[in-house]
Amino acid sequence: MSAHWKQRPEGGGRFAIWLIRGIARYGGRSVARMCLYPITLYFLLVRGPERRASRTYLTRVLGRKAGLWAVARHIHTFAATILDRVFLLGGRFDGFDVRVTGLPGLHEAMERRQGVLLFGSHLGSFEVMRVLAQQRSDYKIRVVLDKAHNPAMTQLLDALNPEIAAGVIDAGQDGPSIAMAIKQATDEGALVALLVDRARPGEPALNTRFLGREAPFPTAPWLIASALKVPVVLAFGLYLEGHRYHLAFERFSDSIAMPRQQRAQAVLSLIQRYAARLEHHARAAPYNWFNFYDFWGNEDEASTPSTADAPRIVAIDHADADAAVQRRVAVRRNP
Repeated sequence: MSAHWKQRPEGGGRFAIWLIRGIARYGGRSVARMCLYPITLYFLLVRGPERRASRTYLTRVLGRKAGLWAVARHIHTFAATILDRVFLLGGRFDGFDVRVTGLPGLHEAMERRQGVLLFGSHLGSFEVMRVLAQQRSDYKIRVVLDKAHNPAMTQLLDALNPEIAAGVIDAGQDGPSIAMAIKQATDEGALVALLVDRARPGEPALNTRFLGREAPFPTAPWLIASALKVPVVLAFGLYLEGHRYHLAFERFSDSIAMPRQQRAQAVLSLIQRYAARLEHHARAAPYNWFNFYDFWGNEDEASTPSTADAPRIVAIDHADADAAVQRRVAVRRNP
């Protein structure tokens, strides 16, 4: 369980993912959902680290020791949302019952025509956000995605919706390149969606309280939001079993101001606020948590940063990166 999430292989492999896609495409959702049971059994029996991570998380969020049945339900929920990607990314929204809340705040932010950062997580389905694109075709949506981490899912996205795939911002780039791509998208008035609950290997992170224990959260998204001065909206696409979803938008900030002298403390405060909202929704829909790795880290590892020393780490690690981004912005503005 101490392995980082980037070190875990893609579950099922390319053949399994494309097999499910073929069954869903030609047999329909009802037939395809029958495949979820052997998939659940596979993960339950073969993927030990994911099984143990599930049990640890469920024990925390449920407040009691999680049994094998709870773990199976957790994995089945994850498999169901993966299957639904085939339909949602393909624009096949019929048959889904999606309840949407918080839209007025999002619409108000988008009407400023300055771009919006939409912060999501590995809680529920981020793809259900495509319902928003159906309702507001005038919204330009760009998604930040690590193409190299899940190559089979990336190829599936390319096949299902080339237009969406073409607009993906590759999170596998270096930090300044990602920041510049996000800035360009927001300058064009786009809604830029990214997941902010996982830190990549070597990426600065801060520890904050989450489900009863300190857990690391990445700092880069909040520094980017501060640099761009655009509204930040949180998004949670919660799967409610069967064909039902709840897509919740929460307006987080109109513009994040972060004085350099108080930057570390400001980032920590923002992450604490975000972690509190993430925990709220995790407790409301506990089986929607899809971080199947040791999210909290090994508390015995001396390298795990504490809340006390994390602000110092952030201030040092991001000083040069900030300067590099500013230089690249200056070059673009003054060719």
